[in-house]
Amino acid sequence: MDLAERSRRAVWHPCTQMQRHEAEPLLAIARAEGPWLIDEQGGRHLDAISSWWTNLFGHGHPRMVEALSAQLRTLDHVMLAGLTHGPVVELSERLGAATGLGHAFYASDGSSATEIALKMSAHAWANAGQPGKQRFAGLAGGYHGETVGALAVTDIPLFRAAYAPLIRLAATLPSPDARGAQAGEDARAVALRVAAEIDAWLAANAHTTAALILEPLIQCAGGFAMHDAEFLRRVRASCTRHQVHLVLDEIAVGFGRTGTLFAHQQAATPDQALRPDFLCLSKGLTGGVLPLSAVLTTDAVYAAFYDREPARGFLHSHSYTGNPLACRAALTVLDLFEQDDVLARNAATAAALDAALAPLHTHPALRHARRLGMVWAWDLAPEWAAALAHEPGGFAGAFHRAARARGLLLRPIGPTLYLMPPYGLGAAEIAHLAEGTLAALEATLAGARAPDPRAAPHAPLP
Repeated sequence: MDLAERSRRAVWHPCTQMQRHEAEPLLAIARAEGPWLIDEQGGRHLDAISSWWTNLFGHGHPRMVEALSAQLRTLDHVMLAGLTHGPVVELSERLGAATGLGHAFYASDGSSATEIALKMSAHAWANAGQPGKQRFAGLAGGYHGETVGALAVTDIPLFRAAYAPLIRLAATLPSPDARGAQAGEDARAVALRVAAEIDAWLAANAHTTAALILEPLIQCAGGFAMHDAEFLRRVRASCTRHQVHLVLDEIAVGFGRTGTLFAHQQAATPDQALRPDFLCLSKGLTGGVLPLSAVLTTDAVYAAFYDREPARGFLHSHSYTGNPLACRAALTVLDLFEQDDVLARNAATAAALDAALAPLHTHPALRHARRLGMVWAWDLAPEWAAALAHEPGGFAGAFHRAARARGLLLRPIGPTLYLMPPYGLGAAEIAHLAEGTLAALEATLAGARAPDPRAAPHAPLP
């Protein structure tokens, strides 16, 4: 029995209808190097979605291997309640310096970071004498994790519907998705319109609302909806004016993905940095090597818990909070950014890949070509999506299989095709990714039933 079949019989895989793998075998990976995943038969697959958006610098990066090996020989794990250690202190100091925020609280995954931020926000308001501020708000299409607490602010019905009786739903406010532009609007105009609607809602509901949570610049799981940075500036001002915490979820978009170290930094002005009340980090925090998440907050929030009374403290914990190995991985990521001019190199890589992807930008079956930093996305035209509905998994399933056959790991989200590759791709890898993606799209469309031949040419976002 091969590894894929053994896995099907013993492992419950995430976000998966397991029956699917009776007909479609799992891909068994034996090892990885750089941007490549290598299966048991020696087949090479370009990890074009960075292993669920986590891997920044490729697999097995020599500096990461060296740093983790040294840390393992020194200190593997110690509880963080009542104790501390060098890696967690240094990481907290460096993240604070990079963000302008204060203390860092650690967990192991993005959903936990979301729940920590929400709990901390409501508790801080209660400690400050406003116990009625217990409600949360998020954006349409927002994604902040799949644990029960995180699902309250995740607006993706597929993930939430089965657990509706368990969930204390947050308010869902409009998304500034630039694809929603009305006649005569550009992306900035959409941002201004939606920000005004959110300001009006906050004005009416601030007395019961603890926090607004959102993903800055890109709502990834919500179809890679992108918005103008002006939205962040306006929402920050609204939250300050109405005394509602602003939680920025940079779990997917942090650490260089959008072209800056953190996405929200693109909303800074020459006169003022933009700072949230809470910043959630994970995924790229360790370069995709070990599980770690962090929530950074302001000194004002921290001060609301600083008291002799234990019940006024933040009584939340995880067994592996601040694990030294994971913290060392995160420190290595920060070292690479500081020492290797990663952002400038990414800009060059992105320009080269964007040029190679030109046939996709104007493909008649695709709509809304968009890119920010090292993230690309397109939407399949509705008539083509309908013509592929007979395929197992629809367009997303058919494209995934076609890409896999061409040495690419790509997983569209519904009708949205996206690329989020590791940093540092070479010329051959860029060509493989661009040519393979186009070939996979053409092969997928070839299996469509009666597509509408009048598909209009693609129009880029305003």
